[in-house]
Amino acid sequence: MVCALGAAVCFGTASVLQAMAARAAARPEATGSGVDTALFLRAVRQWRYLAGLGLDAVGFVLQIIALRHVPIYAVGAALAASLAVTAVVSAPLLGARLSRLEWSAVAVVCAGLLMLGLASGEEGDGEGTLALKLGLLAVAGLVLLVGAVAGRLPEGSRALVLGLAAGTGFGVVEVSVRLIDSLSLRELGNPALYALLLGGAAAFLLLTSALERGSVTAATAGLVLGETVWPALVGVVWLGDRPREGLAWLAVTGFAVAVAGALALSRFGEPKEP
Repeated sequence: MVCALGAAVCFGTASVLQAMAARAAARPEATGSGVDTALFLRAVRQWRYLAGLGLDAVGFVLQIIALRHVPIYAVGAALAASLAVTAVVSAPLLGARLSRLEWSAVAVVCAGLLMLGLASGEEGDGEGTLALKLGLLAVAGLVLLVGAVAGRLPEGSRALVLGLAAGTGFGVVEVSVRLIDSLSLRELGNPALYALLLGGAAAFLLLTSALERGSVTAATAGLVLGETVWPALVGVVWLGDRPREGLAWLAVTGFAVAVAGALALSRFGEPKEP
């Protein structure tokens, strides 16, 4: 859980830098597709985006360590808590003002994570079937396809769909990590490895577009839901993730509370420069 929380700190701080870079790199003639590689290439030339990617890399390593020791539902909720980190970091660095309700939401996220920390057992011992691994690869491909057409949707639904697709891609990464035994040559035949690479790449592209277009709150809400709910269900149903004996109610409550608090902080998915 310490590693999961460390990953949340890295991701939450990185989002501040990346969002600022994405806005600065935006151009009126942007493509109608949510998979906007040109936007990504412009953003990645800025030091803020590169610094954000560095923090993302550290956070990813911490995320992998966490996924090897605690259930997916606990890691997913902790990663959603990165919005609380973003909100707190935005206050001193960007001059963002948090209302009493938003400070309360930060406290709610912390309370939910505390409950999860107390209730979470060890990771499940399920290895995952070939069908599950191929399914993840198919979902990763679907994420890329959805992103390619999402940019043409009406503004009201575009940001939500892009955010949900990006969150689903990050969810593919979470589950795939559990289905890869080690970084060895024998894993080259494991579909989960390619699901991880495709899902992660698609999620980064879609998230960059979601930060630049449409409603930030809708995009971030979709991102939180996509990277927490279905990966948690996969972990419980197919991989054997379980809470500590007799504390299932506390784990479910903590998960719901942490995700609800993160959703209340959705506007901090993309803080703006003062």
